Amino acid sequence: MPPLRERKDDILILVRYFVQRYANRAGRNIRSIDRETLDLLQSYDWPGNIRELQNVIERSIILSSTDLFSVDELWLSKSTRPQASRAETLLALHVEPRSEHEMIEAALAETRGRVSGPSGAAAKLRVPPSTLETRIKVLKINKHQFKFV
Repeated sequence: MPPLRERKDDILILVRYFVQRYANRAGRNIRSIDRETLDLLQSYDWPGNIRELQNVIERSIILSSTDLFSVDELWLSKSTRPQASRAETLLALHVEPRSEHEMIEAALAETRGRVSGPSGAAAKLRVPPSTLETRIKVLKINKHQFKFV
């Protein structure tokens, strides 16, 4: 079977199926699918094929609080961006301890304590969420204090 990027017409069918499937699992009632989201999903190359589409839809259903299905555009563009090498990530994290602490706190304040996700502090700092969580623990930062800033 050809990759999903070569079967753009199948994307609409798959989106409808996965939205219904994951909405039912989550006990949610999704009434419609955002037109811009459909255009975005159909224009994306899907390097991870159908599994990537499934994951994006499931994440969106879980994080959504409305009955309109939509996908954050950053989830797709992030997937196509080349990952920072481990050395780049380590270099980014090996700065002065005080400035690292300040950078993490600033990112947490900006994201209201959210670490992961496309609008989380890890994305802003361009580090994996697990790495940021580890640094938060090591630096003894209380990420919960930023929830209501």
